Amino acid sequence: MHDLPSIENIVTSVEETPQAISTKVTGQIPEWINGSFLRNGPGKFEIGNDKFNHWFDGMALLHQFKISKGQVTYKSRFLCSDCYLYNKENNRIMVSEYGTVAMPDPCKNFFQRFLSRFEIPRNSDNASVSLVTYKGDYYACTESNFMYRVDPETLETMKKVDWSKFVAVNGSTAHPHTDPDGTTYNMGNSYTIKGAFYNIIKVPPTKKKPTETLEGATVLCTIPSIERTRPSYYHSFAMTENYLVFIEIPIKLDLLKIVTGRLRGTSISDGVYWDSNLDTIFYVIHKQTGKVSATKYRAKPMTTFHQINAYEEGNFLIMDLCASDNGETINNYMIQNLRKSGEALNEVYNKMCKMFPRRFVLPLNVNDDTPCDQNLNTRPNSTATAVKIANEVHCTHEDLHGEDLYKYGGLEFPQINYAKYNTRPYRYFYGCGFRHLVGDTLIKMDLEGKHMMVWEEPGFYPSEPVFIPSPDATEEDDGVLMSVVITPDKDKSAFLLVLDAKSFQELGRAEVPVNIPYGFHGTFNATAHVEG
Repeated sequence: MHDLPSIENIVTSVEETPQAISTKVTGQIPEWINGSFLRNGPGKFEIGNDKFNHWFDGMALLHQFKISKGQVTYKSRFLCSDCYLYNKENNRIMVSEYGTVAMPDPCKNFFQRFLSRFEIPRNSDNASVSLVTYKGDYYACTESNFMYRVDPETLETMKKVDWSKFVAVNGSTAHPHTDPDGTTYNMGNSYTIKGAFYNIIKVPPTKKKPTETLEGATVLCTIPSIERTRPSYYHSFAMTENYLVFIEIPIKLDLLKIVTGRLRGTSISDGVYWDSNLDTIFYVIHKQTGKVSATKYRAKPMTTFHQINAYEEGNFLIMDLCASDNGETINNYMIQNLRKSGEALNEVYNKMCKMFPRRFVLPLNVNDDTPCDQNLNTRPNSTATAVKIANEVHCTHEDLHGEDLYKYGGLEFPQINYAKYNTRPYRYFYGCGFRHLVGDTLIKMDLEGKHMMVWEEPGFYPSEPVFIPSPDATEEDDGVLMSVVITPDKDKSAFLLVLDAKSFQELGRAEVPVNIPYGFHGTFNATAHVEG
């Protein structure tokens, strides 16, 4: 790409808007939409004179677009995490984040500053990635072991919850999966003298007491890391009706570097690296028994952060995800890179890995009698392969797109009609095209023919689209897509966009009269209700 416009202003600190304000609605927002579109992401990139280094480090800002009878109000609040309050109280960065090291107090003498490097550091609880539900409650979450229960109506911070008080894990993803009955699954790491382990976590669907949080959570299974002191980074996992799939990718965490980072004055990001010599490994876990399949599935090195959908069909597990063959990506999202312009910005973008939708087909009934050295994927019209070599199955993917997606920079932040089609055969998915460091188009992909539709508006940057089915839906794409669209142009307004999911035409938008930074993930809350 050449001549990329500057997007510096969409990673700029903003003030919160705790009291609901009106928006300017143009077009028509369907009157059947009744609830709140909730979003999470970084909203404060400096504390006093200290500046955060990485996009992920900014303090969590929660957003609410409340929709009723075709009208929309907006409010936002900073998550009152311990680290946010501690930073604010001291007017400097007191808690290290992914890409930022909290430096010793400059008011201390040299010896005191030296000794402070040996103090046990505070763990960040800056839950800035997503908003998810457990047992009907909403939680702001990130990838640490801390979450915050929040009130979806007021956006107030209600209660800090520590995963490690309920199950033996040191963190969890911000992308749990939920069964139709409300049972929720997640993943988290644990560390012992035997090395690093990946854990599948199961959370019951309902509360026994109104004040409950994660009571009843259990570890369904534990998988050892291939490298004891270098586990893989993972952002999410896949789920079908009967199975969970954990994907061990070659983005590695050097635990020794991370643990000793405070002594060396380096951040967590210094211990994260891509090892292109390692394969990608798929682990298939049975949801009811917690048993890990004896079959190990391998693919060439790849990066994946978000799965699209997964389902079973006959004796096959079909898994769709957004992936790239390159892993040099996370550490490119330093704030200084996002604020570059001209040729320097072009250079950052052109080095970034581009994510594209792919399909893997895993044969489930592999045993000693399964023939080797032939493609076990017998599904018609599928170009994915699965070949048994010795005791493993080596997989290659099928592209879930045509040539036209390349000019849109690939696709990320994938979403589907989750309530009706997650873990089931499906036809459509939605996401952001990436001709910039952030999404600059919205894309609808039709798997029948791999055709796509595109929404774009020059100078505007749409965020993750969320699908909301219409109340009388009879087809998969009967409903709307919502996306918060951001602009770095100070003379223009950010807005909530509502698209007809079927035609991909704009129905309406609600312009917000305050600045909004580009965020990560969100959800639609049709009831705006909290207990406890």
